[in-house]
Amino acid sequence: MIKSILVANRGEIACRIFSTCKQLGIKTIAVFSDADRNSLHTKLADIAYYIGSSEVSASYLNIQKIIEVAKASGADAVHPGYGFLSENENFARALEQEKIIFIGPNSNAIEWMGSKSKAKEIAKQNNIPVVPGYNGTEQSLQKFSLEAKQIGFPILLKAAAGGGGKGMRIVNAENEFEEAFHSAKREAQLAFGSDELIIEKYFSASRHIEIQILGDKHGNTIHLFERECSLQRRYQKIIEESPSPILSQTQREAMCNAALRMAKALNYDNAGTVEFIYSEGEFYFLEVNTRLQVEHPVTEAITGLDLVKMQIEVAEGKPLSVKQESVKANGYALQCRIYAEDTTNNFLPATGTISLWQTPKIEGLRFDSGIKSNSDISIFYDPMIAKVIAHGTSREETIRKMIYGLRKTVCLGSTTNQQFLLNILARTDFEKGDYNTHFIANNLTQLTPSLSKQQIEKVLIFATLYHWQKNENIRTALKHIPAQWRSNFFAPVQINFSISGTQYTLNYHYTDNSFSFKIGEENYTATNLETQENSFHVQLNGAIETFYVTQFANKYFVQHFEFPQVIIELQTRLPEPEKNKIKGGFISPMPASVVKVLVKIGDKILNGQALIVLTSMKMENTITAIEDGTVEEIFVAEGENIEAGKLLLKINEKK
Repeated sequence: MIKSILVANRGEIACRIFSTCKQLGIKTIAVFSDADRNSLHTKLADIAYYIGSSEVSASYLNIQKIIEVAKASGADAVHPGYGFLSENENFARALEQEKIIFIGPNSNAIEWMGSKSKAKEIAKQNNIPVVPGYNGTEQSLQKFSLEAKQIGFPILLKAAAGGGGKGMRIVNAENEFEEAFHSAKREAQLAFGSDELIIEKYFSASRHIEIQILGDKHGNTIHLFERECSLQRRYQKIIEESPSPILSQTQREAMCNAALRMAKALNYDNAGTVEFIYSEGEFYFLEVNTRLQVEHPVTEAITGLDLVKMQIEVAEGKPLSVKQESVKANGYALQCRIYAEDTTNNFLPATGTISLWQTPKIEGLRFDSGIKSNSDISIFYDPMIAKVIAHGTSREETIRKMIYGLRKTVCLGSTTNQQFLLNILARTDFEKGDYNTHFIANNLTQLTPSLSKQQIEKVLIFATLYHWQKNENIRTALKHIPAQWRSNFFAPVQINFSISGTQYTLNYHYTDNSFSFKIGEENYTATNLETQENSFHVQLNGAIETFYVTQFANKYFVQHFEFPQVIIELQTRLPEPEKNKIKGGFISPMPASVVKVLVKIGDKILNGQALIVLTSMKMENTITAIEDGTVEEIFVAEGENIEAGKLLLKINEKK
């Protein structure tokens, strides 16, 4: 019987596993890096151990250090979560040697499925169609280039050792191949400790559908139906649902049976996922993820099962607690991933402090998160803030509940994708289930968040009321000091704000606990302003409104039911002089680490040439030249951690 579990992971998934462990009466052991010293998962565990610096190679990917902690803490078992070491057969075998239970499948299954060529070979042997591609051991640029030409563009480069969109590149033409190859290899090495790649034929209009499987050590295997995971950006899922809105019952059964054949061929003995590409009524095997998936709560919602509990029971040697015929799908489930990212700027990761995190308590709505108010979002790890899971009796009810839940989720302090998610859910084609893996790319302009005129006016008013209340608190605290100002007086006031670089001016009067606003041609009256902890209530033109505001320096973070967070900046009475733009200068678009400097001072460069490779939250971003010229100065070095806006290099542009 397992009495203590070390979770070799962090954030949301560590918190999720701890939740089940505590329900089972199992002692929980966390590990943490420098960046995670004050993270939620370290607080929720019964005990937490430091394992190294913030870089994953020195902490969460350090097998020796994690095993040392497991032995020192007396852990009976280790749960790897997902990502990091979850699909590393060397980690599983090292634990076996130490007689520490690995809560995952046997190391042979991990090894075989870590080899994409072996996985496809087993799939073919079991009459499962596979995606055309290259899965060989020769990893040279020349070999990959030759194979890509034979397969035919577009092709997909993928990290052989992992998933989650890391180390993945779509290559549409031969002239893009070399840069994509090197970039994918670097990203794969950073995320999974291996730079091995494979090539797959890229389907331009397909669905991504996966089957949840479970096996035990007694030869029993079951499936828990499918999850539709086609809504992706940067090759990573952001919305998942079950059942899939496109599958017929016949297709569903065929796909589930194929997944079971794969599980039995592997003697699979824990939780895993068999992934398929679905296109024009046909499905093709992609891979087996030999771990718990990020989207597992979708399956838990429709089946009523706790997959982590079942993983633990299987690891203890118990047979599966349910049989295939007793597993029923109940209703619909939908999961949305809230990320710290800028959806208006190619989904670049965003850092910052989540100064206010507040979620609604609604039946059929679940939040899996590794953050709390005042949690930091760092450059070192994935930028996912939380997963929101909605469950209802019908797809329509579930979508409606998800929209309401996202609107009532207060997340202030870092740029997020909440409005982007809401824009997807509101589309008619999504409501009909009419989408594929290119849905976001094909509809990006329509999905990009924007505020209506009325919403902008409300943001301006709410920010002004917050600003006034903050000053009123000061005036109240100083009321014993003689002064010319009073809190109840009539005087015209002008206040200046900017939203996304656009300047706005408000004129308002305050008298007898009432505010009168003039914005353009619109008039507003606000009365009965009340503050309750982090929320504000005001009667605006007769309707009582609730809004939330936090502040960092001159930036106010405002949220309302009609719109997730808006960042609004208070402008000084005399505008600050604009910073001089350095001619030929290139700045970092995000906080990041410098992976590679591809040029040196004096190099002649061409328009479009790659200059510097940055990485933030395990995703790469390449800075490229916008004109021909000569490298004049370089201000950063490889391995350096930098802030957004940091000057990277300067080019003397060719006249």
